[in-house]
Amino acid sequence: MTGLPASALDIAIDVHGLTKSFGGREVVHDLSMQVKRGTIYGFLGPNGSGKTTTIRMLCGLLTPDSGEGACLGYDIRRDADKIKRRVGYMTQRFSLYQDLSVRENLEFVARLYGVSNARGAVGEMIKRLGLQGRERQLAGELSGGWKQRLALGACTLSNPQLLLLDEPTAGVDPKARRDFWNEIHALAAQGLTVLVSTHYMDEAERCHEIAYIAYGHLLVHGTVDEVIAKSALSTWTVTGHDLHKLSDQLVGKPGVDMVAPFGTSLHVSGRDKTALEATIAPYRDDTGLHWQHGAPSLEDVFIELMTRSKDNFQ
Repeated sequence: MTGLPASALDIAIDVHGLTKSFGGREVVHDLSMQVKRGTIYGFLGPNGSGKTTTIRMLCGLLTPDSGEGACLGYDIRRDADKIKRRVGYMTQRFSLYQDLSVRENLEFVARLYGVSNARGAVGEMIKRLGLQGRERQLAGELSGGWKQRLALGACTLSNPQLLLLDEPTAGVDPKARRDFWNEIHALAAQGLTVLVSTHYMDEAERCHEIAYIAYGHLLVHGTVDEVIAKSALSTWTVTGHDLHKLSDQLVGKPGVDMVAPFGTSLHVSGRDKTALEATIAPYRDDTGLHWQHGAPSLEDVFIELMTRSKDNFQ
């Protein structure tokens, strides 16, 4: 696509009506969305909900059955090869050569992408990611967190304009996850656009915008605050005795859309505030239970969305 207006220069991805099926089953249905440049955009949803398929279509790595749009100013159908050259892709399996050292992995990638001054660029990347002292260590001997850093370095050596992260922190410890996200935010601040799929709510909250996809349908998108507000959920937190019994009694009652344990408490939520409060009123007289009304969490919203989503593979 050429001749883009100035306003379009701020948009990394702009797609409309994307649909994709495999084996006669619709994996993504009529999806439309925009992603701003320099944004960390999170994709959440159940396993098999079409997140990875969506991400691949958004950036021209997979051709949709129908729909159209642009990624980085290029048509996702006609200019797929141009898009691919500007994209870094990191999966949870960390595409590394296990029998090569840290430096050898990075130098191989640098030469593959024709990075100028490959040795210098690799040295700078090693320094940036805190891999000094591990240059000669084999990739296969690294812990999950260090493999993650190395994979991120390999994905960003060619200075891509768009970075795809498919559940990149699966299996790494909390500190490694936090360090990883600090680096992602630093890259986004420099103008890199990031699409990331994740199951972790704390990671979703670190994204600039999020989208929830369930079985091929985009149910909600926006900032975290916007997504929570759109849910219109009324949520009560309950502590006290015999919460498992209380949960069994509340499930399926009028106004109760979700009942979920959170540590030593129970979250009870519903979109019909009047019906919910009428249902829980008798239980609030129980002196052994403490009820507190509060704002729904992002996890409340996603559990409720998942509960009412229909699995199109059943």
